[in-house]
Amino acid sequence: MRCLAVCQTELVIRMLDEILLPSFEVEYLVESKPVARRLHEAGFNVTGADPRRTDTYLKADVTPGTCVIVEDNGRKSLRKTVEAIRDAGGTLIYVLGVGISDFRKREEELKSQFPELNYLALSELFGNPLLTEFSRSITRLKVQQYQRFLADADRILILLHNEPDPDALASGLALRNVLRRTRQTAIIGALQGVSRPENVRMVNLLDIHVEPVTAQQVGNFDRVAMVDVQPHYFGGVIDKVDLVIDHHPEQSGYSAVFKDIRPDYGSTSTILTEHLRAVDANISERTATALLYAIKSDTLFFNRQANRVDIDAFSYLYPLADAALIRKMEGAEITMERLEYVLKAQQHGRMVEQVFCAFLGTTPREDFIPYVADFYLQLENVKWTIVSGIVNDTLIVSVRNLGYSRNAGEFVRKYFADIGSAGGHRAMAKAVVPLRAFREKYGNVDADGFTDRVLAMALEFLHEHQPHEKKLVKA
Repeated sequence: MRCLAVCQTELVIRMLDEILLPSFEVEYLVESKPVARRLHEAGFNVTGADPRRTDTYLKADVTPGTCVIVEDNGRKSLRKTVEAIRDAGGTLIYVLGVGISDFRKREEELKSQFPELNYLALSELFGNPLLTEFSRSITRLKVQQYQRFLADADRILILLHNEPDPDALASGLALRNVLRRTRQTAIIGALQGVSRPENVRMVNLLDIHVEPVTAQQVGNFDRVAMVDVQPHYFGGVIDKVDLVIDHHPEQSGYSAVFKDIRPDYGSTSTILTEHLRAVDANISERTATALLYAIKSDTLFFNRQANRVDIDAFSYLYPLADAALIRKMEGAEITMERLEYVLKAQQHGRMVEQVFCAFLGTTPREDFIPYVADFYLQLENVKWTIVSGIVNDTLIVSVRNLGYSRNAGEFVRKYFADIGSAGGHRAMAKAVVPLRAFREKYGNVDADGFTDRVLAMALEFLHEHQPHEKKLVKA
């Protein structure tokens, strides 16, 4: 395709030449004759002429199919240049803003006169790729630092949280890959094993061995790394580690030699994907499959707490992963046991102003609670779900929302942080509270009373900024 670039500076000409060739047949037009001569001698196809004259473009044989790029540095003569191009028959016009402080305003001004014009800002075109490259360089430095620090250790423990989910499992596998270790020299461990159906199927299909360890055994390893979790999670049992990689909000009260905590990421697997890419590690099909499934699972396929970096990681991993294995792992998510608690929530739940709240009573496993919260968030007209249950005399509260209203983490911290552990992101959060502590603060209520009490908290929280009438309905 033929392209005519109307430029004012040599730097822009050289930059466009690097980008457009050989995909385009590029000619350059500059007003300064000395600049034109210098660039012509340097091998550029350049002409010196007045860009504000129609005959300049007639001589250049501009047609409706010619892509015309016009450099804009804020001069008023740009309007005359665009008019001359149009009068000569040019219709495919791109204006490239260079050094424009408020390019959005400039774009609006030009489009009010030339609606068909396309405006591109140099800062937009090069800003994101440049930031991406800088970010990758910083990540590469971090990874190389902790690689060197952990290199001389005989045995490393990669510790996951209790009942590790796909994000923790995949992150552990990926970190072992980053460290270039085997399962003998870098043990993936957890204080409590894997029992949820989808997680059991994942470890079986991908052959991920999770070693059961005790808090006392942690000190027997030469180095300890944590992924998808921070030391505070273990209740003060572990207060010093060598490496922490996590996407949950950063907590205090522990020391770590190296940390990479990014709460704006949708999954820890996204962070580990960036670590692998930063050091050009070979990502096996098994690791890619685990990471892809984890990103999809932790973000509810980008419906929760996801951003551009998660999508970028997903796109990179997709051709490397085994889609058939992912379908097999996903098949374990719906079980008769889980459906039983979905129905229980439907029978006893309440919904007010697009907030669904349900108390499941005593449950044998904690995973039923977040599963039900995720399930009901998919319903039409539901924007918040708050599902709670009792596991071993501990109240578990799981909160989900669509991510664009108030912060779920703030909600659980406001009502439960003083009596238990509470925290999370804007779109998902969790509170773990001793049942005795809840009763001391809020009273010993029955099941229906409990649902109404938690629902009242949610409405109070949501009404703090925009109060409106409450109406209670049976779900």
